[in-house]
Amino acid sequence: MKILQLVILISCVVLFDGCKKESPEQALHQIFDEAWEFGLQEFPLGATGVGDNRFNDRLAGMSMADLERRYNFYKEMHARLTALDRSQFDRDNRINYDLFERQLSDNIKDFEFKAYQIPLTVDGGFHIYFANLPNQVPLKTVADYENYIKRLQAFPKFTEEHIALMREGVKEGRTLAKVILDGYEVTIQSHVVDSPEKSVFYPPFEKFPATVPEGEHARLEKAGSAAIMESVVAGYQMFLDFMMDEYIPGARETIGAFEMPNGREYYDQRVRYFTTLDISVEEIHDLGLQEVKRIRGEMAEIIKSVNFKGGFAEFLTFLRTDPRFYPKTPRELLMEASFISKKMDGKLPSLFKTLPRTPYGVAPVPDHLAPKYTAGRYVGTRPGSTRPGYYWVNTYSLENRPLYALEALSLHEAVPGHHLQISLAQEMENENMPKFRKYSYISAFGEGWGLYSEWLGLEAGFYTDPYSNFGRLTYEMWRACRLVVDTGIHAMGWTRQQVLDYMASNTALSLLEVRTETDRYISWPGQALSYKIGELKIKELRRLAEEKLQEKFDIREFHEVILRNGSVTLPILEEEVNEYIANAARG
Repeated sequence: MKILQLVILISCVVLFDGCKKESPEQALHQIFDEAWEFGLQEFPLGATGVGDNRFNDRLAGMSMADLERRYNFYKEMHARLTALDRSQFDRDNRINYDLFERQLSDNIKDFEFKAYQIPLTVDGGFHIYFANLPNQVPLKTVADYENYIKRLQAFPKFTEEHIALMREGVKEGRTLAKVILDGYEVTIQSHVVDSPEKSVFYPPFEKFPATVPEGEHARLEKAGSAAIMESVVAGYQMFLDFMMDEYIPGARETIGAFEMPNGREYYDQRVRYFTTLDISVEEIHDLGLQEVKRIRGEMAEIIKSVNFKGGFAEFLTFLRTDPRFYPKTPRELLMEASFISKKMDGKLPSLFKTLPRTPYGVAPVPDHLAPKYTAGRYVGTRPGSTRPGYYWVNTYSLENRPLYALEALSLHEAVPGHHLQISLAQEMENENMPKFRKYSYISAFGEGWGLYSEWLGLEAGFYTDPYSNFGRLTYEMWRACRLVVDTGIHAMGWTRQQVLDYMASNTALSLLEVRTETDRYISWPGQALSYKIGELKIKELRRLAEEKLQEKFDIREFHEVILRNGSVTLPILEEEVNEYIANAARG
């Protein structure tokens, strides 16, 4: 009898277990997990970047077959995702759902618009990112070095596949604008060296860590040197030949995205992608004009306060030509940037409840990038790395690197800007947060936060010098001008000269920076819109919270709400702040 009862009990358990249905939450996270694993396998450098070392010996496949496989996978995932009833999820999972749906949709649209035919911007591209490989991979063991060498050996195929995509772009009229490619070859030529020791890929073989046995050094150095000369240099030479012989001569004479096949539809999609809002090109253009007018008024007040004898244009000339505003050596520029950043470090506890564990350093933009690069940029690190994040400062052409803009630049790129925001996102610990959330970067949020961080410096005691405050306004004006010129270029037929003149006459940016930035906007449709659109939304939400909460408003709590979910769309951010206001008001 007892045996029979036991058999019945086991049968019931088995039957019940087999009939159990997967919960909606399990189904949702199963999609996230499958897509995450797919992405790790498809993009090995990305896997290394998030601390997964299973694929450290390879690079991504970039053939049409690879792209079509990814496209079909994204469509399948999107169909499975949208078959789920979003309304049944809790708040955290609705955010997860919305962000992932957006990511899948954008990947699908990128393929359909053939964005893969333009894998470059004026200061970016596969060949530029690859040059940072020694700083992106672990190099502690013999296996690490062997994997590094295999990646160097894979570079020619990686390059060939990109060239094939770009060659199709030339045929179809989908290329970078020819006018911005003058001097672009420097980003390639600097890697075509006549000895391995001159390559940026060689330093790992100059000094091995103690964890690599001395008996292996000579073998690895020999193999690494061969890989550099036979694969890396050969790959860069192949790419240089293609650029000089085919791509640049065949590049389009126009500059606007709307002038490419399906270009206006593509630009509209880029606007939605980079702003995360349903906002028209015309609305953005008009908003930019309004912001330019407002900021110009604030600039006029500063000019008046320093008793300058002359008009706005004369004041800009004064700022661009007076030696007192420019560093005399790269060391001076880097030291000043370091001091500003360290000073802001000391202010952070008064503004933020949660601070990142990851440190950051200040370093010059690498020489092979500097001539076509922006004034500064944040370069993050990977989980588990012994390297910090870096605030890169461009020390090339010092006569074009004004010190009066350095406070704004430093607050944007280091803290409380990109380093703080990105590091906090990667350090988030929430069991309901899928892995893709930690490494997502939504430009309207991230760049909007960066620009808001520049303004936040006023509260933290920066910009006490009127010229530095004018530099802050110049950076804000620069982002306001972007709303005007990006839409002007890509939807309204503006010429490159119109953009140069508009930027030069409204900002105190150096003329070199004006040219560099103009070419960047031409090469990267829509991205420039994200800064001002995001900043305006964050400021709007802060004003709302201050008005509604009055004495209950806490700046540290507000910033916690803004940053606690990592990178999110502006509509999601607005919902989060509204919920925070309601909860805080109830007390």
